[in-house]
Formats: sequence, C-alpha cells, structure tokens
Amino acid sequence: MIVVTTPTGQIGRQVLDNILDTEETIRVIARDPSRLSPRVRERVEVVPGSHNDLGVLTEAFAGADSVFWVVPPDPRADSVERHTLSFTRPLCEAVTSRGIRRVVGVSTLGRGVVKNAGHLSAALAMDDLIEATGVSYRALRMPGFMENMLHQVEPIKSQGVFFLAISGDRRIPTCATRDIADVAAELLLDDSWTGQDGVPVLGPEDLSPDDMAKIMSEVLDRPIRFQQVPAGAYQATLLRNGASEAWARGMADMAAAIDRGAYNAEPRTPENSTPTGFRQWCEEVLKPAVQRS
Repeated sequence: MIVVTTPTGQIGRQVLDNILDTEETIRVIARDPSRLSPRVRERVEVVPGSHNDLGVLTEAFAGADSVFWVVPPDPRADSVERHTLSFTRPLCEAVTSRGIRRVVGVSTLGRGVVKNAGHLSAALAMDDLIEATGVSYRALRMPGFMENMLHQVEPIKSQGVFFLAISGDRRIPTCATRDIADVAAELLLDDSWTGQDGVPVLGPEDLSPDDMAKIMSEVLDRPIRFQQVPAGAYQATLLRNGASEAWARGMADMAAAIDRGAYNAEPRTPENSTPTGFRQWCEEVLKPAVQRS
C-alpha cells in the first residue's frame, strides 16, 4: 500500500494521478477530502486530517509499505524549521511504529554546502530526522519549480517584467512539477530499492533569469525583462503579502544561498536531467495562464 500526503497539492495531486490507474492499494491523507476529485474518491482510501497529527499518521500508515511525503508551506509560521519539523517528528514516530519500509520525500538541493539558508536548511534538517529512523529514504533534491513563475503572471502581462531575488546572470537548474511527480511515482511503484540517498531532479538545462526572460519574450511574443529585487525589498514584499517575519527572512536567506551557488553543487548527469525544458513549460503552461489572466 502507498500513502500519499498533500493529495490536492501542486506535486501530490500529480503523483496521485500517476499511480491511480495501477493495481496498488492507495491511501491519502487529506485535510479537506471534499477537494478530492470524484475519480480519486472512488479509487482511494481517505484518512481525513492533517499529516502533522500523530494519530492521523498512525491510522493512515496501518498496513502501508511506502509513503510520499511533503511538508506544506505555512507563510505565517513563526519559525521555518519549527514548522517543518512539527510535521517531520510525528512522521518519524509513525514510520517506526508502523514499520513503513520506504519514504519518498520532497526536499532540496544544497546538502553539505549550505548553512543558515532558510527554507533549504529546514528541508535538510527534515532529511536528517527521517534518515535517523533507518527507513529506506529517497530525498527528491530539487531546485526552484517552474510553476513558481505563475505567481508573477500579473506583472508579466501588465508590465512585461518578472522579479527574483537572485542575480540576472546566475545560471541554475529549474524543474517542472510534472517531472518531480514522474520521478516520485516511479520510486513509489518500485519495491526493489533500499537504503538512503538523494535523487536530484534538475530539469534539462541551467538557465539564468536573463535567459528565462529571453525565452519568455520569444514564447509570449512581447518583450519580457528580469529585475532583481534586493533582499530587503524582497522581505518587505513578503511581509506586505501576509508572511511572518521568520518566513520572509527564511525566503531571503534561501535566495542568498541560491545566489551563492547552492543549486549548482550537484553535478548534472543524464539520469538527473528531467525532460521538461523551460521553453516547453512556457508554451504549455505560462502562455495559457497569461492569456487567461
């Protein structure tokens, strides 16, 4: 049996869709089961509740072999690491008590090279706790998601600009969530692997924000430019949008770590270079989103 957390989330719902038509028994943990599609509700077992609740996890993990694990964001959290570990500690207890054999978790790049890196450091602390249980674990090590650009559809359309808190010439990997879901589903359906390891998901190429602006300009058939946001202004924007001071500071610390090369430490190989390129993603996802807005 496979247990899927965040089944209505950006990655979790795609993972679920990838495994739904297999012969595997599937159980999901859903805070709001009404958000599950009728197709999903007909096919899977549903445990209502939050996956930071030990009782919910203990119920959901009964008889299960594998877990897809995501810590959902909470921009109002008073500590990024405390928020992340408030989910991870009950996971570890339930994994141990229920004898879970494998966990596939959404993590980050930067292991062994980052310090005081906000959200990156919190994700890596999560990995350490999970690995300490001894469970077979695959940490999906990802850079930023292409889908993050969808938060900037309005300025892209109205002003022809997008904003990031990294340098315009910093080339980094970026990946599409569809590829993350594909890698996760393949691991969940494979009962042959053991041990603990990281699985980078790097997309097919490294691009700078300036490179992205050029591609977006060509796909959208209009000039698009990139503008770097200073760390202080970035934090202030997040605070105005309702984030806590800790969350905003964590985001700024993460951006600074990325600009120092946190996402560039993992060597690119054919195995960790996933197929969806930024141009394809812009044509299939960003352009329709801009046209709808």
